[in-house]
Amino acid sequence: MYITVWNENVGQDCEAVRAAYPETLHGAIADAVRGKDATVTTVTLDMPEQGLTNALLEKTDVLVWWAHAAHDQVSDELVAKIRERVLRGMGVVFLHSAHLAKPFQALTGTSNTLCWREAGERERLWTIDPAHPIAKDIPSCTVIEHEEMYGEPFDIPTPDETVFIGWFQGGNVFRSGVTYKRGRGKVFYFQPGHESHPTYRQPEIKKILYNAVRWAYNPNIEQNAPSCPNIATPDEKL
Repeated sequence: MYITVWNENVGQDCEAVRAAYPETLHGAIADAVRGKDATVTTVTLDMPEQGLTNALLEKTDVLVWWAHAAHDQVSDELVAKIRERVLRGMGVVFLHSAHLAKPFQALTGTSNTLCWREAGERERLWTIDPAHPIAKDIPSCTVIEHEEMYGEPFDIPTPDETVFIGWFQGGNVFRSGVTYKRGRGKVFYFQPGHESHPTYRQPEIKKILYNAVRWAYNPNIEQNAPSCPNIATPDEKL
């Protein structure tokens, strides 16, 4: 399995982020998803071709996407390539503020807007589908001491599955972990992960990310996106 962790890496060279993630934010995410069954590469927006060359995207089995402040800098051409790759079978995991990422919007067809409050309050992450592969070995309730609040309404299509629901100290609730199938690919959106809180260093959150990329992995990515082939008339009817 080949995993690519994409981080916009904009505004993260500051004391708050360095304190939360001395190894960089994308380094922490890569550490969470790494395993003996996977090769992990980290890339950032400021790299050539915005980090995702055609060659790298073509060999990526699961793409993990973290973004916050630079959604508009991602080219429409790259978005189209990511969408086409997902339709062919690549898995993708969108994290935290990537709810507004252009590739996620292209795959959902909605605004993906939500309510938010940056107060560093406690979040209780409830596992509501404990039988789901992403929830494997995850407790019924995971407490995150400090996290940015995301709240409903969350303008997304009705999820195929809702795995986690977050409850925040201020009383808000949120569909914090949802899945979709798009073409031959699988999509997971996961809410926790504000850059100034060390959420991705918490064992339960790391395990969720580890599970998510393996759930999203499809070993049989097709060469072409789904199409509408013309089928010849059979010689005899069934």
